[in-house]
Amino acid sequence: MEADTLPRRKGRFGAAARNMILGAVLILLWQGVSASGMVPPFMLPGPVQIVLAAAKDLPLLWMHLLQTLKEAAAGLGFALVVSFILAVLMDANRFLKETAAPLLTLTQTMPVIALAPLLVLWMGYGSAPKIALVFLTCFFPLTVGLLGAFAQAGEDELRLLKSMGANRLELYRYIKVPQSLPVFFSTLRISASYSIIGAVIAEWLGGDAGLGVYMIRVRKSYSFDRMFAAVILVSLLSLVLIKAVELIEKAVMPWKNVQ
Repeated sequence: MEADTLPRRKGRFGAAARNMILGAVLILLWQGVSASGMVPPFMLPGPVQIVLAAAKDLPLLWMHLLQTLKEAAAGLGFALVVSFILAVLMDANRFLKETAAPLLTLTQTMPVIALAPLLVLWMGYGSAPKIALVFLTCFFPLTVGLLGAFAQAGEDELRLLKSMGANRLELYRYIKVPQSLPVFFSTLRISASYSIIGAVIAEWLGGDAGLGVYMIRVRKSYSFDRMFAAVILVSLLSLVLIKAVELIEKAVMPWKNVQ
């Protein structure tokens, strides 16, 4: 087992090293272009200028980051619960599935950003419209992913459990839910990234805290170094959430680690 694992680990470390080298080269090129004056510094601030601006605004950025993270986590958690319940109900009831599936698809024909002003109008400028927008952003992929995974559950296993007297709850507990986990976590990684984007978009339209609010304020003051710092922070936050989902996946599905 160790002999098979060692080359795989070396391959991972090698890929990570190549990515780090490529990232360092790109950052150096970026800094060189900014320092050379080919592009005005106020239009393309260099990495050093961005880091200094972020360090100067660190307490403020941290406060806004926590607010965005709270909204994203609340919306994503709500979407997880509702999508799981709805996916189970639709999978168990053919009439509900045929009725609700077109409505789910219809909700995706409306751009979420177009709904944001309405949510602010209905719910005010607090956290509620931000959480609602994150929910709408994450709900569809989670529901569709789970529904598709339930439909692909092994028919032989289901028939075997039914012949042993298993009820519907046991079919989901022992067959459908475990077999849906790979698809579920793949969809959850995407939704985790969407949750941050949805929260920031909602904050652009109003509020008193959050990375989206911070970006609007620094844009109005033409502080593009701080704008870049906020954009990079949003990207890093999305990557952290995706990595957190991967760690949860490894804990829930330990058998994948030995493949």
